[in-house]
Amino acid sequence: MNAKLRLFLIENAVVILFILLIAFAIPVSRLPGKFLLQEILMRLGRNTFLVLALILPIMAGMGLNFGMVLGAMAGQMGLIFITDWGIVGIPGLLLAVILSLPISIVLGWVCGSIMNLAKGREMVTGFILAFFMNGLYMLIVLYAMGSLIPMMNSELLLSRGYGIRNVVGLDGVRQCLDNLIPLHVMGLKIPVFNYLIIAGVALLIIWFRKTKIGQDMRAVGQDRAVSGASGIPVERTRILAIMISTVLAGIGQVIFLQNLGTINTTSSHEQIGMFSIAALLIGGASVTKASIPNVIVGVILFHLLFLVSPMAGKNLIGSGMLGEYFRQFVSYGVIALALVLYEWKRVTQENASRATLRGGAAPSAAKGGAA
Repeated sequence: MNAKLRLFLIENAVVILFILLIAFAIPVSRLPGKFLLQEILMRLGRNTFLVLALILPIMAGMGLNFGMVLGAMAGQMGLIFITDWGIVGIPGLLLAVILSLPISIVLGWVCGSIMNLAKGREMVTGFILAFFMNGLYMLIVLYAMGSLIPMMNSELLLSRGYGIRNVVGLDGVRQCLDNLIPLHVMGLKIPVFNYLIIAGVALLIIWFRKTKIGQDMRAVGQDRAVSGASGIPVERTRILAIMISTVLAGIGQVIFLQNLGTINTTSSHEQIGMFSIAALLIGGASVTKASIPNVIVGVILFHLLFLVSPMAGKNLIGSGMLGEYFRQFVSYGVIALALVLYEWKRVTQENASRATLRGGAAPSAAKGGAA
């Protein structure tokens, strides 16, 4: 096999695998093409912002930020407060974002500081930290709200008089971003304003990479020791990357939930990190490298497979539950596969480098012997 073709297949193994799966599943599912296109257009506008939040920590060498769930919790708390206060429409969404910012900043600083104590193990640290902070979040929304934190709308509270109900309706802000600039093309609804926000954040990330702080993050991601010796504040730079990621995740969760129109108080945030990371990896990103095209391709492939897998499972074996189980398999399995491929490529590259060094040393030795 040609070396370039082999390298291409190795680098894009996950993307190729999912394209093949989707190519098989779409005709088996028998879902109309127009329905699939409409769903993908909506999900691109709903989920892409969250996936973009993962790019900077990867650039800073901190891997996949499972701690982005902390930002999602902050976004949900902002939405709960504006629902309680009865603020609707775009002003309500803006206030929800403003309320989420200080919470996201504090949680991002805590997350980044803890990750600095666990260098080299940031991903598992973020994963466990998300579980820990989920307990604190539950304590606030199921006990403090209505008892320690005054709530004006009694309909949001549990029958006992405190704690937020399991499902909170967002009727006042439901799809207000999606409908802000209405555009219908051939019967397809396109959330133009969502795309404008996503494009703005993508351009902001591209610009940020070229700034001094962005270059510092890139340098820290390549080699912490050399960066520190060059005068770059390594730990502060890493904390900043996580803080920005957490803030973006909070805003992204507000965009995500306004599209759905409801908050599942206890679980809306739980799978955000897992699904966003899976989408990014399916798009061809790795633990050490991610780009905006990876985000777009990943969101399309991941959600397209999510859409067709239940019906494909039902039509193949008569059980839609197979597709539901396959969704879980995909979200967790692709992360495991990407990590295994990353480690395999790293070991392969190290072995190739050692072989090159040995091959380069031999002629020198021979020349010396002849002399």
